Amino acid sequence: MDREAIGALFRAAAEGDAAAWKALVERLAPLVWSVVRAHGLSDADGHEVFQTTWFRLAQHLTRIREPEKVGSWLASTARHECLKVIKASRRESPVGDARLLDRAAPDGSPEDAVLAAEEAAEHSERTRRLWAAFEELSEACRRLLRVLMASPPPHYQEVSAALGIPVGGIGPTRLRCLRRLRALLTDRDVR
Repeated sequence: MDREAIGALFRAAAEGDAAAWKALVERLAPLVWSVVRAHGLSDADGHEVFQTTWFRLAQHLTRIREPEKVGSWLASTARHECLKVIKASRRESPVGDARLLDRAAPDGSPEDAVLAAEEAAEHSERTRRLWAAFEELSEACRRLLRVLMASPPPHYQEVSAALGIPVGGIGPTRLRCLRRLRALLTDRDVR
């Protein structure tokens, strides 16, 4: 969905169209969540920031002059709310992204179960190494990559608003971060 469509949804939501508000939330919620995740908040704090961000939008419906940029406004607001929570709690949150559920072995022969268990263990180890390497990246790289992993991916203007990075610096910074991650993984012989 492009910026014009987002702007049209926003204008309709501002005029009281509940379906437009719901569609706007569905479209932009992944962006808000990616900003929250980028700041490493706990689940409870993350949900609080998510709700507060949307509440702030509802409070400012009539004040937003450029409806097509509501995504950038939400990203910036989510960032500010995250920073408020971090400042208030005066703590650093560890990243819990490395937790994965083990896959269940398919119904079949015992050999299939052993092969599935070995595959799951190998996958789990590769994932653990990936997240260990990810944690060695700078905080700026981790935040940027988390935001860019959102589905659907946010516009660079939204990323810029969320992280305070100039739009022209996002691509080159992303490339440097991914190269650093690849180098860390290569050092660990992760394929």
